[in-house]
Amino acid sequence: MPAYLDTLNAKFPGAFTTSTFRDNQRVVVSAAEALRILVPLLKCLKEECKFDMLAELGGIDYLNYPGATDRYGVVYGLTNIATGERVFVKAFANDPDPELPSVVELWRGADWMEREVFDMYGVKFTGHPDMRRILMPHEFTAHPLRKDYPLRGRQPLVKEREIGDIYRGPGPVGRD
Repeated sequence: MPAYLDTLNAKFPGAFTTSTFRDNQRVVVSAAEALRILVPLLKCLKEECKFDMLAELGGIDYLNYPGATDRYGVVYGLTNIATGERVFVKAFANDPDPELPSVVELWRGADWMEREVFDMYGVKFTGHPDMRRILMPHEFTAHPLRKDYPLRGRQPLVKEREIGDIYRGPGPVGRD
């Protein structure tokens, strides 16, 4: 068992589970515990266990997934730059208002990654300094990577405007 798991077990006994897939060690935090321990757990991994780089942050929708008990997962991929060791922390959130605490205070680079997860899946990050859409237009009301989003989903946004001649650009009125 990696040394950082001993540290986490001592500080957060019974608050998470672990699993291994190939060479990847995973720390899994349930939806019931995520709001309470996610930030302290990640802070411990960063400051005490030296996982100083947030390499990735992404969302998962577990709707209709066999055996899934929670709807949304957010995965934090951490790297210890000195040793190259990696750990993945998976935290869960549920409908009707999925939310997790923001980690922007720990890793400034989480800013846009959290906004992307919010935009695509609808998971809100409490304490985020600028929680607004980053990929979809502001007027868009759905979250297109949710599994319950219609496959042929179309959403009228704003009234289309006439572009005119796309090769020559706008010109004087009455130009041929």
